[in-house]
Amino acid sequence: MSKMNTEQRNPRSMNLDTLSVPEMTELMNEEDTTVTKAIRQSMNQINDLITVVIKQMEKGGRLFYIGAGTSGRLGILDAAECVPTFGTSPEWVQGIIAGGEKAVLEAVEGAEDSEALAVKDLKDKNLNEIDVVIGIAASGRTPYVKGALKYAQEVGAQTGSISNNPKAAISALAKYPVEVVTGPEVLTGSTRLKAGTAQKLVLNMISTVTMVKLGKAYENLMVDVQATNEKLVDRSKRIIMEATDCSFEEAEKYYEQSHSVKTAIVQILAEVTLGEAESLLDQKHGRVREAIRSQQ
Repeated sequence: MSKMNTEQRNPRSMNLDTLSVPEMTELMNEEDTTVTKAIRQSMNQINDLITVVIKQMEKGGRLFYIGAGTSGRLGILDAAECVPTFGTSPEWVQGIIAGGEKAVLEAVEGAEDSEALAVKDLKDKNLNEIDVVIGIAASGRTPYVKGALKYAQEVGAQTGSISNNPKAAISALAKYPVEVVTGPEVLTGSTRLKAGTAQKLVLNMISTVTMVKLGKAYENLMVDVQATNEKLVDRSKRIIMEATDCSFEEAEKYYEQSHSVKTAIVQILAEVTLGEAESLLDQKHGRVREAIRSQQ
């Protein structure tokens, strides 16, 4: 552990406890700016991983993020956000953390050290060959994550990893490894800082790009947003307005017919009936642009 970049002492913060509040926040902000530069060095790896996630999900596969501690929590967060943002089933993108739900709020002793526990957790999900498992670990050596990737390989699932150290152990177990080397933390070993930020940004890319490519967006609009409250119903109507340049009243009329942003947009822009719009979207696997183009 002592040889890992994420466990080294940061020479810029050796006197951290003597700094004033403004000095400390300035230092942290400066260190955070290095994260996006580190990610840029790994863009080819990230793109390769995203491409295979899209391919497998088009086949009907599921995406599993799996990790321990901060890494596990970040995976759960990204998975949970897919449901309201992209209208996905909770089964489609899932986050798994060592120690289960209890570990989201508190440490579960020994959970991250068990490879067998990861195998059990994935077996409980009925992991299969069209799924994707992405192991997340700042250190790149967490036994729980290693166990998950080994089992995923046995099943024939596609495997990816996200770590923050070079030549990470989990990289050797993943077909599509991503290493974002963020270096020593301001607070030594506290990988919820730069390492965690890097992981969150990479997860943002994976889920967002995948969902856009799967037809969950039209232009840069969230056309599969789930309108579960008054605010989101209003947002849905305004998305229709933005996409079609229609009035609020017209957007409201079309939305009330189907309660589907996608269907309303296709109705208006392709100039078709409700039934025709639904049929076109079904034929084009929910891709609004392709549905509209088919009528031009």
